[in-house]
Amino acid sequence: MKTKRAIVICGVVIAVAALIPTRGSRAVVAPTDVTPTEPSVAARTPEQAGRYLVRASGCNDCHTPAFMVLGEKVPESQWLTGNAMGFRGPWGTTYPSNLRRFVQPFTAEQFVEVVRKRDTRPPMPWPSLHAMSDADLKAIYAYIRSLPVSGAATPDFVPPGVEPKTPYISMVPQNLPAAAAAAKAGSPAPAAVSPGQGR
Repeated sequence: MKTKRAIVICGVVIAVAALIPTRGSRAVVAPTDVTPTEPSVAARTPEQAGRYLVRASGCNDCHTPAFMVLGEKVPESQWLTGNAMGFRGPWGTTYPSNLRRFVQPFTAEQFVEVVRKRDTRPPMPWPSLHAMSDADLKAIYAYIRSLPVSGAATPDFVPPGVEPKTPYISMVPQNLPAAAAAAKAGSPAPAAVSPGQGR
């Protein structure tokens, strides 16, 4: 019985000792500038947290050429270099910017301020960025700044009604249900079919 108790006590001591970071350890710690009510990603460095957030948030889907098709087969050396494939909708045609170039004039604090104030055209998911903590936005900034500046500037926004000169993806819904299509055309919607009636 004493041997069993000694083994349990030793196991607890070892487990607790493993959780205490020592000098020179690579313990994973949360950023120090985060309040307890502001969740954020914990990683060994802000750059690692930022890389994780970029991957998990889908930034590469638009801001990296061919990422939607090839996924992580696209080398990291090409990530976030912008995309000349436009997204066209009622707002006009937008282009995912070269984030490596975009962040250059900003400090981390300025980047956070710009992101917090910005709410421009789709398909950029501004509400998702606005929901992130300052620490997470600073981590994204740190990761992007850790990448070498490369790639060209992307095309400028094309206003509604102007034909883009680049390839683009149409963001206009197709094959809408009859009621929505009729409303769009200004016609009365067809009568609903009740259960048991023929179609």
